[in-house]
Parts: sequence; structure tokens; C-alpha cells
Amino acid sequence: MKRRDFVATTGFAAGSALFSTSVLGQLSKLSNANDTLQIGVIGTGDRGNGLIPLLNKIKNVEVVACCDVLPFRLEKGISAVSGKAMAYKDHRKLLDNKDVDAVLIATPFSTHSKIAIDAIDAGKHVFCEKTMAKGYGSIKDLVAKEEASNVVFQTGHQYHSSKLYVHVVDLIRKGKIGKIQAFECQWNRNGNWRRPVPSPELERVVNWRMYREFSGGLLAELCSHQIDFVNWVLEALPDTVMGVGGVDYWKDGRETYDNIHLIYSYPNGVKAKFTCLTANAKDDYKIRVFGDKGTIILDYAKAWFYPEGKMNKKMGEVDGVSGATIGWDEGKGIPIKVEHTEPTEQALIDFRDNIIQSKIPISNVKTGANAALCVQMGLDAMYNQEIIHRKDIEGL
Repeated sequence: MKRRDFVATTGFAAGSALFSTSVLGQLSKLSNANDTLQIGVIGTGDRGNGLIPLLNKIKNVEVVACCDVLPFRLEKGISAVSGKAMAYKDHRKLLDNKDVDAVLIATPFSTHSKIAIDAIDAGKHVFCEKTMAKGYGSIKDLVAKEEASNVVFQTGHQYHSSKLYVHVVDLIRKGKIGKIQAFECQWNRNGNWRRPVPSPELERVVNWRMYREFSGGLLAELCSHQIDFVNWVLEALPDTVMGVGGVDYWKDGRETYDNIHLIYSYPNGVKAKFTCLTANAKDDYKIRVFGDKGTIILDYAKAWFYPEGKMNKKMGEVDGVSGATIGWDEGKGIPIKVEHTEPTEQALIDFRDNIIQSKIPISNVKTGANAALCVQMGLDAMYNQEIIHRKDIEGL
């Protein structure tokens, strides 16, 4: 579906978030009487198999089924389950299992929407890994399906579940750093992102992240978390997106870029920059939020505050320059300390609780759709070498 076709079939209001959250009706009951959430994991590759041990740890959660199209991946998933689980090659057969209350979808990006829609049709609650859906049409179809359902739908942008990130967003909204000026986000790695392939015909199945048909590349797989954070802080969507990238280092036949650089322009002039490299890991993952009264820097599990001016600063002589700033905490600013569980584990705990308590997740179909929209805008900007205007999508 092209951008202008998306316009004609949606008709969203100007200035609002594209998608509104549905109000949950009477939710589907759990399949057993002891409030144990029985989950089927669809996609037992690196991410799916990484999540199974976390699910095994959570009280009142049991993995009862696994599905993957690759037998060696499916075998690995079944072996990771701390009990007995049914094995399936076809996700539709798993969805027919009446003992399954919910599914966790950790398949290639291009398949998220179809599998999630099938799961909703089967009455299963859904935890859909990020990015939620690929392409404007798939985003629209999944939102429409969820809003007509009575299931809990949670998107795997786990930092929404982080008590640290929730606290930081609250601090920013209460004026801790003043008026927001800009965001600078990066997620740098040094590696080719390539998985070993048992036989050549499985190249595109195993290394799907390398191919545009299946993947949104670095933007969808990594930067989408940080885009979701910026949308969350600003409670807004970008007006325009521009960006560049290329296959400039890993000359191995991949189609998705090995480095990307994007600027998202939000209402009120706030700019958000996103960079992702695969041949230099300096500073790894960082989010920097700049305000006229200070700056907050976040990594995976820690945050620091840098006030503007002289507040709490030690002034001294650095490299012969009198009055230069000496940082706190080994140059990392004033620590923002919040006790919190690892965000992915917390997100899975939240999913259990949202189902049992009939709650709309904080990372829901609305926030997931808005992040997916931003990802698609960024892909269009890079691949088409043009500035993408949101008004062209919404028909404003």
C-alpha cells in the first residue's frame, strides 16, 4: 500500500496520534482455573529463544507450545522450555490449540501483522515483538483488527515497562531539563549481524534481516526502540523525516544498510537524530535529551542528569583551561537512581498482569503503530532519497 492509498483508507484527524487505543471489553478467559497464563512462542530464533528462559522464570506463566519453520530452531526452542511443550511448524496449527491463551510473536518483521491478525482471530492475547508491522497497509490492518477485538495486545518496546525510563519521562515532563531542544540517539555495534547458515538455500530465511523483503534493517530492529521513546516523551509524531544510509562496509550481498543516519522533525521544532553503525561500537547505546535547563543521558539500564550552568558543578582547571567543567561520577553526570527489573523481563511480567487484570498495556497497539509508522517513514526517506512528510500519509 502506497502512502496516498493509506490516506484514502484511514482519514485520521490532523494533529493527533494516528491510532487511538481501543477500550477492552470482556476479555477471553484463561484456559485453566488457576490463573496460569499458557503461552505459545511463535518464532524460536535468537529473540524467541532468548525470551523463553525469561518466561520460565515468571510466576503463573507457562510456555506450552513453540512454532518455527526451521526444524533446528524449533528443536532448540522446545529444549529451552522448562516443561513439556507442543511443537508446531505452522503457526495456524498452534493457534488451534485451545490450551494456548496467548502468543509471543518473534518472527521476521514482515510476518508480524499476518500472524498477529491470525492470533486475534483465534482469540489469543498477543505480545508482538517490535517493530509491530511492516508497511502502511499492514499497520492499518492490524490496528483495525485489534480495535475490533477483545484481546490484550502488547508491543515489544520493552522500555515502556522500565521503571527507570518511566521515571525519566516523568522527570522530563515535570521540567527537569526545561524546554526540550533536541534528542540524539545512537545504537552502534561492531559486527556483521550475520548468522551462520546450515545450507545455502536457507540464507534468506536465516539472515532475513539483510533483505528488504523481510526486514526494516537497523531502523526497525534497533532504532525503533529509541523512536518509540521520543514519541513517548513528546506525545507527538514527527512532521518530516530525512535520512541517508548505505551498504558501505559489509560488502556481502546484503540489501539493508549497514549504517543509517536520520533526522526526525517534531512539532515545536524539536529535532531527533538517530544513528546506527555496524563497524564501530563506541558508546554503544545512548539516548541524549537536551533541554534549556539540562541534559539527561540514558543507556540500557542507567541514567544521568547534567544541569546547565554551575549548579552542583565542580569548577577547576582541565588541560590548562581555567573554569573548565569537571564531571561527576567519572564524567557521567549526576546519577538518576531507580530500582528496576531488566526491561524485557518486566515487559513480560506486565503482559501477564495486563491479561489477568484486563488492562490496556502501556506499550499497546497505538504506541506500536505510531513507532511502526515512523520506521516506515524513515525507510522511505532513505530508500527513496526524499524528505517524507507525515501530512502526505494522513492526507492533511
